[in-house]
Formats: sequence, C-alpha cells, structure tokens
Amino acid sequence: MGSSDATTILLVRHGHVPGISPERFRGRTEIELTEQGVVEAHDTAEWIARFWRPTLVYTSPIKRCRDTGAAIAARCKVSAEVLPSLNDLDYGEWQWQTHAAVEADSPALYRRWHASPHLVRFPKGESLQELVARAADALRLAIDRHRAETIVMVGHASVNRALLLQALDQPLSAYWTLAQDPCAINQIAAAPDRVVVMGLNETAHLRLPRPV
Repeated sequence: MGSSDATTILLVRHGHVPGISPERFRGRTEIELTEQGVVEAHDTAEWIARFWRPTLVYTSPIKRCRDTGAAIAARCKVSAEVLPSLNDLDYGEWQWQTHAAVEADSPALYRRWHASPHLVRFPKGESLQELVARAADALRLAIDRHRAETIVMVGHASVNRALLLQALDQPLSAYWTLAQDPCAINQIAAAPDRVVVMGLNETAHLRLPRPV
C-alpha cells in the first residue's frame, strides 16, 4: 500500500459452530465451537503466528469469537480484548430459528432479506444500517489506535461483511456478494487516508496436511 502508518487488520470469522447446517439465525445465541471449529481456530492461530506479528486481538463479545480469538492470542503471545462493535447482528425474534421455519412463517420478509437485505429490520432486532455503523466504529478504532501495527479482529459473517463493504466502498445491497467461511482470514490495509482490501475469505490454511 505504501503508507508507513497503515494498520494491517486481519479480519477473521470464528470457527465452525452448530447451526451452520441446517442453517439457523445464530446471532447472539451463545453456542460452543464444534470439534471442527476448535481445530480450525488452532490452524488459523498457527497460520497467523507464522506470517504476521499482531500486537493485539479484538473479538466479538460472543463466546465462539472469544474462544477463536483466545487461540490466536495464545499462539501469538498477545492479549485478547472484547470489542462490542464486533458483535453479531441481532436477529430479534428470528434468533436461533431455522431458515426453513422462518421462510414458512414470514415468507415475504424472508425473501426480502435475501433480495434486498438493506431494506430489512428483523422483528425486535437490528437493521444492516445499525450493523454497519458498529462496523465503522471498529474500523475507525483500528486506524486511530493502531497505526503501523498488525491487529486481529475476530467477528461473525455479518459484521465482517459490513466492515468489508465499507473497506470496499460498496453499498449495503451488496451484502450477499461477500462470502465469509468459518475461520476465513481477510486482510485489510487501513491508513488514515485510504483503506485497501488485500485478501478476502482466505481459507487455504484450513486445508493444509496435518502432521501425523
């Protein structure tokens, strides 16, 4: 990027959890990483420690992110700190319901969520506009507090998409165009005057042969 005061943000999604298949609106439901998710978190920690030198790990308040972040922080020998702005989208009355159940109960709103997500407010929950405002706070914090440092942020598919949309200067209607797989790494170079996405939804580190 060429800016000596740019912050390198390694934006990571938490590891695999229940409710991914069949898919549920997980949101702020407290669920543990699966055995697969624990392995993914440790593989991600090894990869980050091998190629970067982060000074701090920020995580969503939700346990699956805190546990993923703790594995990264321990391997990199740095502290982990909860950052409320990385919290998952509040799905309100849809939280922990299956997609099939919501589609059957609220077909019009469910279709709108997939066709025009920027026009949805979840019943007794949040909108994408509120989510993106929180994500902007996280991006500003990284730029203002961690110039010329590398930091890790561990969030959810929703908040990671919202942060990446801002980094890419894309509208909220493009929400579904960004994939965020469990323990994917996104790399962002954030300077006071310019933000560049260097890597997106990278998961090659999860497919490496494991020692025997």
